[in-house]
Amino acid sequence: MNMMKMMKQAQEMQAKMAKLEDDLAKEEFEVSSGGGAVTVRMNGKQVLLKLTIREDVVKEGDKEMLEDLITAAVNEAHEKASNLAKERIGAITGGMKIPGLF
Repeated sequence: MNMMKMMKQAQEMQAKMAKLEDDLAKEEFEVSSGGGAVTVRMNGKQVLLKLTIREDVVKEGDKEMLEDLITAAVNEAHEKASNLAKERIGAITGGMKIPGLF
């Protein structure tokens, strides 16, 4: 494989990765915990977009339970976003492990 061909392939992969970043930012996941007591919305880049806590949960005043529900919802949304990113990156890299990419 000559150097020019390798450079071209690297540039193509870089362009695909840039598009993937944009696409992941547009993907959204909504996850609830505690039967809908806490709802989290996160994008595919693993950025928390919104956290909603049902009014009756706040009134109960159980701080520890609320913290657990928030943690559970955020972790599940993060896992979904992370899995999507890994899947899409794998499709671009052909399963090749590239340091710094998940």
